[in-house]
Amino acid sequence: MHSMQNFDDIRPYRNDELPTVLNRLLDDPEFNRIMIKYLNKGEDEFEKLKAAMKATKTIELFQGNFVVPMINKIVASSSKGVTISGLKELDKNQRYLYISNHRDIILDSALMNVEMHADGFSPTEIAIGSNLLIFPWINDLVRINRSFVVKRNIPVKQMLTSSKLLSHYIRQMITRGSDSIWIAQREGRAKDGNDITQPALLKMLNMSNNAGFFEGFKELKIVPMAISYEIEPCGNEKVAEIKKRQTDPNFQKTEKDDLLSMVSGLKNQKGRIHIQFGKQIDDGTLQHISEEPSVNERMRLLAEYIDKEIYKNYRLFPNNFIAYDLYFKTSKYANRYSETEKKEYLELTHTRLQLVNEDIEDSLELWLKMYAAPVYNFEKYVLGEVTNPAII
Repeated sequence: MHSMQNFDDIRPYRNDELPTVLNRLLDDPEFNRIMIKYLNKGEDEFEKLKAAMKATKTIELFQGNFVVPMINKIVASSSKGVTISGLKELDKNQRYLYISNHRDIILDSALMNVEMHADGFSPTEIAIGSNLLIFPWINDLVRINRSFVVKRNIPVKQMLTSSKLLSHYIRQMITRGSDSIWIAQREGRAKDGNDITQPALLKMLNMSNNAGFFEGFKELKIVPMAISYEIEPCGNEKVAEIKKRQTDPNFQKTEKDDLLSMVSGLKNQKGRIHIQFGKQIDDGTLQHISEEPSVNERMRLLAEYIDKEIYKNYRLFPNNFIAYDLYFKTSKYANRYSETEKKEYLELTHTRLQLVNEDIEDSLELWLKMYAAPVYNFEKYVLGEVTNPAII
């Protein structure tokens, strides 16, 4: 077992650190500028808010008094509401490792935590890539909000050490800590609608395993889960990024791109949002996978199992069925949407693709694939049907 001091560089901040961090955060000119602009408050009002923040003594109170109202405001202004299912299958006194699909940088995990808190569950710690911690104030803000850091873009020699430390942190929190853990199934968001678990994530989790495959993954208590947006929060940005990567294999996103994606995800319309928790991976499944002699094959099969659970739990909206029929030039799912819903989706498509500034025809294909992929993956991996060419 590692000492908690080993994790000081990546763990969330503690209550005893909150006053120092809040003072540092609220003295940051850039943070102040952004907050005044985003909250649409005058400087006098903002100074009162800052004083209230500085008087906050615990992270739980900080989240309850300031973060939850902000998330609720975002939901009210940019969505048709959030629904959540599957919590009845979970024990409020147990700690789990939630492995989730990933569509929006901030909201995926933030919405989950707010909805779970409303249902009486303890807060969940959230994995966030260091590449997103563009400014010191972002690092402070997310670590106040129970995020721990996944080191990205570091030299290969450091990556192994960092991955082992991360693995030990996650395992220690699940087995001896007080909070559950949320981590995305892959590095970065799904840009094309295909939610695919990276075996490398599972190999990282296994680095801290001192037992066999079955025992090591059983104690992590993995629960696959899915978050579904009726309207992709950053759909046009994702299409634009795919187009850039197609034309320039060396394309690299800038820090500005990541910041703009974070802001767009908060502001853009999302329609209905659904969070669905699956069931904890059972002993029988883990035992069956553990019988494979090859470690790589075990990881591949476990990743495929998580994928299938995410596809099964993904909420399919009319937009997904409309895009599927348009992409495959069929009317297979015409009974799953109305003409009005189809018209609204086409209007949304036209409006969003005008912002891509690329060839509209190529962009349209990528846009439709992004929305159609969840339907295709449900057909193929859950129903076992393959009636169309691969969309991946």
